[in-house]
Amino acid sequence: MEQNDLIPRKNSYLLGFEKEEQFLLEAWKNNTLHNSLLFSGIEGIGKATLAYKFARFVLYADYNQKDSYTTLNIPEDSGVFNLVANNSHPDLKIIERDYTDTDKKKVLKAIKDGEQLSDDELKDLKKSAFIRIDDVRTINEFLSKRSGNDGWRVVIIDSIDDMNTASANAILKILEEPPHKTLMLLISHNPNRLLPTIKSRCAKLNLRPLDEKDVASLLRRYRPELNEKQVKELAELSSGSIGKAIMYADNDALNVYQKLSKIVYAKDKFVLSDVLDFCNTYSADDESYALAQELILKFIAENIHHTANLEEFAKSWDETIKTFSETAGLNLDKRQALMNIIVNLCKRI
Repeated sequence: MEQNDLIPRKNSYLLGFEKEEQFLLEAWKNNTLHNSLLFSGIEGIGKATLAYKFARFVLYADYNQKDSYTTLNIPEDSGVFNLVANNSHPDLKIIERDYTDTDKKKVLKAIKDGEQLSDDELKDLKKSAFIRIDDVRTINEFLSKRSGNDGWRVVIIDSIDDMNTASANAILKILEEPPHKTLMLLISHNPNRLLPTIKSRCAKLNLRPLDEKDVASLLRRYRPELNEKQVKELAELSSGSIGKAIMYADNDALNVYQKLSKIVYAKDKFVLSDVLDFCNTYSADDESYALAQELILKFIAENIHHTANLEEFAKSWDETIKTFSETAGLNLDKRQALMNIIVNLCKRI
């Protein structure tokens, strides 16, 4: 399956949230739909996919035939599906982090020249750190217009965690007085960090991590080249996130985790050349270093209850977080940071 098929606005396949889908369908049928919905849960479980699925349904469905609908699915060859997939539906507004000014110029130039950037080129484009307040203000202009058929207008914010104080306050004003037949779908990976006033104005759908069997099923669908052993191990490693599982599969995370485990389980008999190879390899670029960071923290979390030195090993979590934070904040040597952390783990496990 192509990578594009995993983009939430293009992806029609969702697994693990049948109850939530039915809740949304019944709320729409009974005309009890809250105008602002907060989809929260860990990253990569399908929150955005569910939000887009519901948005497509609301923009497609005929309320006069409400009893004929039993699911949120709509035909993939319908105009609504294709318009949403191409981010060109006139009654849907998508708010997310935009490209940096420099990279936005590359996109605009490609459009002007009638060219299409490849997936690799798009992947290399950098996005701004936050959703800008200017982007939030475009919602007001969008909502000032009537929908094409006097139906719903839908705004998806993916994710509201990416807003700074100014943009969060701007969206709050919209949530306070939303126009008639407006649906605000907010996606959050960490709702505890949101303004309480934003959370209080939304109906909440707290989505749990996927079951391992669902992650495994999705892996078989999206990465059919994996064997069953890899599927099982990735499902276990991903902590209920299909997004993480796919990222791990694409970045050989099982091999990275196995190398780390071999080194640390050797305790004080670790092979120095193995440590050096690991640190050299996974400090070579930002992507490799980020993966190593994540897997090291996952290793600590999963092994903390299986070590004889529980109290000592538990300290490794705080020390590792501190080391990673200082390395990033002070632009310290990533290779040395990995080496210090791994040697410390070997001593404490």
